[in-house]
Amino acid sequence: MSSNNTRKLPQLSDFPVEQVTPAVLVLLEICHEQAEEIHALRDEIAQLKGQKPRPRIRPSKLEGDNNKNPGGGRGNQDKGSKTQRLKIHKTVVIRPDGIPEGSRFKGYQDFTVQDIRIELHNTRYRLERWETPSGEPIVGQLPGDVMGHHFGAIVRTYIIYQYHHAHVTQPLILEQLREWGMEISAGEISAIITEDKEAFHAEKEALLRVGLHNSRYIHVDDTGARHKGKNGYCTHIGNEQFAYFASTDSKSRINFLALLRAGHQDYVLNDEALAYMRHQKLPKAPLDSLAAQLPKTLSDKKQWLAYLEQQNITTPRHVRIATEAALLGSAIEHGVHPDLAIISDDAGQFDVLLHVLCWIHAERVFSKLIGFNDAQRQALNACRSAIWALYAQLKAYKAKPNETKKAELEARFDALCAIKTCFASLNNALKRLHDNKAKLLLVLERPDLPLHNNLSENDIREYVKKRKISGSTRSNDGRRCRDTFTSLKKTCRKHSISFWAYLSDRIRGTGRIPPLPELVYQHALLSPGNYPAGP
Repeated sequence: MSSNNTRKLPQLSDFPVEQVTPAVLVLLEICHEQAEEIHALRDEIAQLKGQKPRPRIRPSKLEGDNNKNPGGGRGNQDKGSKTQRLKIHKTVVIRPDGIPEGSRFKGYQDFTVQDIRIELHNTRYRLERWETPSGEPIVGQLPGDVMGHHFGAIVRTYIIYQYHHAHVTQPLILEQLREWGMEISAGEISAIITEDKEAFHAEKEALLRVGLHNSRYIHVDDTGARHKGKNGYCTHIGNEQFAYFASTDSKSRINFLALLRAGHQDYVLNDEALAYMRHQKLPKAPLDSLAAQLPKTLSDKKQWLAYLEQQNITTPRHVRIATEAALLGSAIEHGVHPDLAIISDDAGQFDVLLHVLCWIHAERVFSKLIGFNDAQRQALNACRSAIWALYAQLKAYKAKPNETKKAELEARFDALCAIKTCFASLNNALKRLHDNKAKLLLVLERPDLPLHNNLSENDIREYVKKRKISGSTRSNDGRRCRDTFTSLKKTCRKHSISFWAYLSDRIRGTGRIPPLPELVYQHALLSPGNYPAGP
């Protein structure tokens, strides 16, 4: 290949019929796959150089255009009545100039202007000091939302809102406030964002506990989240009622199961843990050693590792399986339902409890395939059309499930996966689809389950945006606050609560907005089929 042009790839038509063996077909597919990888690398190099890459492939059409607003803009909002709902703070009456004598007053023609006031408002509190007859000093007390702060509740709410909601960086917040005349330092802004946030952290941790205990399914995903200049990860757990984010240094199954404990630190060997170890094929000797002492609870990681060493379980694989089992046992012991469905993109770390796969991700395997002759392209298009049609029927089944339709859809799935084409990579993709049958068709047993993991991907996109704007967090408090306020913000949005109103309520301590975990629990009580287990 030259530096500017790509050599023409060989096509099936370039070979005589007698030379087209199965090996030749496989090699041709490999050539085309490698060409795609080379194009992807060139695109990445072009982006690093500030050049434009190739146009991207369109996203999956499985979900169709149902969620698009055909009219664009505000949709069906009643524009004529929007100003009638506004609170009017000031009314100015304007008389026309040069009213002729004898004219009659015909009422008003209203013209409403929306605006905000941005100005400093400094308050000096003069605390009276008195001395009682007994000689004891008495000093007036500051209001509750001011106590210990030289910056008022509104500006503290504004700084947190700008940083965590609008993704404005700390240097820009500092520049903005100073341009408005406020005397504030970079250190004071950092302190407002990260310090004294224990009440927020506690509410966020309670969200996970209540969300796990009162849900029939959760969406999960993870993404990169650098910390102190090193690669790290953020795991998202949530559904339509709550969102929880936790940044860690690992994205292993042990890490995920540790998060499912919702703050507990113990390791529990129980029946569920034993079943997990058997499923993971832990050898008989360590399995019998652990099973002989069921139930068993170790209070923390140090005790657990010492216990495994005492049982002569030191092989890394055996330690890993036993640890995963004990973490799963702890999660179930503390309220996670054994039938909780975990919806993911097929990442191995999430394959616990009832693992459900996302159809959108399953179909992406097919969307990345490229046929290099008409027969392969036709076979690929036919298979993708069949997948879209099956997906549409599964959506209809969710709305009106019945046993006859259930058997029909299962048979249709098997027939689709059994297709043999002239495209080896397509055949392998269909085989992989069939291997995941149980995880893709669990919806036939549980029609309440979503067919895709878009919710988690949309929620965790917050970290992708943050990563592009700010890079990595530099302090442990900063990373913890990023996870906490993202969790609270996303949960507020799910319950149609203004994040500004939420922050203002918590910082002022007015208590008008209920605790978010309580809202999740109340929704579980009203939703049939959930597992309401208390806030």
